[in-house]
Amino acid sequence: MKIQPADKRELLKAAMGKIPCDLAVTNVRYVNVFTGEVYPATVFVHQGFVVHVEDQYPAKELSLAKQVIDGENHFLIPGFIDAHIHIESSMMTPRNFARAVIPRGTTTVVTDPHEITNVFGEEAVHYMHDAGLDLPMRQFIDIPSCVPAVPGLENAGAVIDAAAVDRLAKLPNVIGLAEVMDFIGVVEGDDRMVDIIEAAEKNGLYIQGHMPGVENRRMFSAYLIGGPICCHETRDTWEAVAKLRTGIHVDARESSITKNIADIMAGVRDHTFHDHLCFCTDDRESDDILYVGHMDEVVRQAVKNGMDGINAVKCATLNTAREIHMDNLGAVAPGYTADMLLVDNLSDFNVKSVFYMGQLVAKDGKLVADIQDKPAEIESRYSMNVPNLTLEAFRLKAPEGCGDKVKVNVLTYYSEELAITRAVTEEIPVKNGFVDISSDPGLCYAMIINRYGTGGRAFGLVRNFGLKKGADGSTVSHDCHNLCIVFKDAESGYAVYKALVECGGGMACADGNEITGLLRLQVGGLMSTLRPEQMAEQSDAMKKALNALGLPQKNPLLRIATMALPVIPEAKFSDLGLVDVMAKKLIPIFPQ
Repeated sequence: MKIQPADKRELLKAAMGKIPCDLAVTNVRYVNVFTGEVYPATVFVHQGFVVHVEDQYPAKELSLAKQVIDGENHFLIPGFIDAHIHIESSMMTPRNFARAVIPRGTTTVVTDPHEITNVFGEEAVHYMHDAGLDLPMRQFIDIPSCVPAVPGLENAGAVIDAAAVDRLAKLPNVIGLAEVMDFIGVVEGDDRMVDIIEAAEKNGLYIQGHMPGVENRRMFSAYLIGGPICCHETRDTWEAVAKLRTGIHVDARESSITKNIADIMAGVRDHTFHDHLCFCTDDRESDDILYVGHMDEVVRQAVKNGMDGINAVKCATLNTAREIHMDNLGAVAPGYTADMLLVDNLSDFNVKSVFYMGQLVAKDGKLVADIQDKPAEIESRYSMNVPNLTLEAFRLKAPEGCGDKVKVNVLTYYSEELAITRAVTEEIPVKNGFVDISSDPGLCYAMIINRYGTGGRAFGLVRNFGLKKGADGSTVSHDCHNLCIVFKDAESGYAVYKALVECGGGMACADGNEITGLLRLQVGGLMSTLRPEQMAEQSDAMKKALNALGLPQKNPLLRIATMALPVIPEAKFSDLGLVDVMAKKLIPIFPQ
C-alpha cells in the first residue's frame, strides 16, 4: 500500500527542479536508513512528500524552495512509527493522545481499538477511526480480531466476527487485523479464527499476532502459516531469537508496565540482520508519555542495551513500515511521505523539530500545529450496567460442610511486574462460614463483575498481588474490561464498587469506607477527555494512592488490568470464573 500524492505530476516537476518545491531542510546530518550512512544533505519537500535528497552539493539549489529551514547540523531521521499501541491505554482520547506524542517525534501509530470495542462494538472502531482523522499525525487502525478474546470463557459488551471485519475493512485508515490473541485457535484451525483471518486477507490487510510464552516451535510455524506475521508478546531472549529465526516480525515492546527491550536486545543485538525487528509501546500512559517519552524512549532503551543508533532508528521507522505493508513510509527519500525529525544525537534522541507531511508540527518539545477538539456522543455514554450488589456480596462464602479449612484454587503471581499467573491449590481458613484471609498478608480477595448486563460475576482469591490493605478496583481490565476489584476486606471492596459505578468507570482505591484515590474515565470506562497534562497529574495521584495501600510497583495502575486476561498463561479470572488459559476451560474455585 502507498499513501498517494494529490498530483504526482507536480512531484515529478519538483523532483527535476522544474518548479519550486514547498520546503528545503538544509544543513542536516542525514541518516540514510537504506544504507546506514550519515552524511550532509538537504531534503526537498513538495506537497507533503520528499522529492529530492541532495548530498553532492547540499548548500546549492536552495533557490528552488519556497521556504528554507536551517537544520542547525542536527541529525535528520524519519518520524517514529509505533508498530502496535492501544490508544485507550494512554487513558486519553485519540486527539489528546496526538497532543502528547507528536512533540516526542511520533508521526504514525498503528492502533488496535479492541479495548473500547469490547465495550461498544463496531461503533467504537468507527469512533476511534474518525477521531484520528485530520490530525498532524497518522493513526492507522487495525480491526480488533478477538472480541471477546476467548469466546465461552468470558463475556464482553460486543462480538466481532468475520462479517464485521469485512465491513470495517472499508474504512480508509484501516490497514490490518489486530493482534490475534487466540493463538491456540489459529494453530488448531478453529473455524472462527480462520474465518476472521480470511476476511482480513480478502481485504488486503496484514495480520498482527500475539503469542506469549510458547516454547513449542511447531506452534510458531503453524501460527505463521495461519496468517499472523508479527508478535509484540515477546518477553525473553530465547523467545525473540526463536521467533526471528522463524520469520516472525518481533515488535519489541516497552510499555508502561512491561519492558522487554533489554531482554530482546540481549539475544539479537549481535545478529547480522534486524529487518524483522520493530518497536512498539502497546500500553503507555499519559504521564509516561509526557515525562519519559513515547517511541523516542523505546529507541533510547534499544541504544542503551547495545544497539547501534542508526539501526535503532531503522527498527522504529522503515522496518515497521515494511511490516505493516506501507511502501512509502519510514524513510526520508524520494516518493516517501515527508515525516521527519531533527534530533540532537543518535543516543538520547532529543527531538528538536517534528515534520508531518512536510509541515512543522512540533518544535523543542512543544506542539505548534493546531488540533481541534472533536466531541462525540460516545465519549459521554454511561457503560456501567452492573448488578446491584450489597456489602454482603463481598464476603466469600465457603462450601457447606467444609469445616474450619477449605481447598481453594488461588490465582498466584510469580513476579511483581509480570502478568504471568498460575492456579495453585491451597488450604485456607474458614470463619463463620466465610473464607478468611485475615491472617495471611499475601492473600487478597478478587471479584470480576460483568458490566454489560449479564449479571455475572466471579469471586476468588489471588496471592502476591501486592495489596497490603484496602482495595484496588478498575474498569480497565484487559480485554473485556469488566469491573475488577482486588481487596483485603469487604468494606473496602464495596466502597470501590460503589465509587466506580457512580462515576461511570475508571480506577479507584479505598481503605475501609474511605475512597483514597479516584481516576474517572468516562469514555467507556477507559479514557478521559482531559488534556494530557491534566490526565498525567491525575494518573500520578492515583499511582501514589495505590502505592500507599502497599502496591510496590513504580507504576501500579495496570497491576490489576491483566488479572482478567485469559490469553496470558497460565491461569486468569474472568466474569465466568477461574480460567485455565492453555486448556481453554474453566476450573473451580473450590476443587473437590
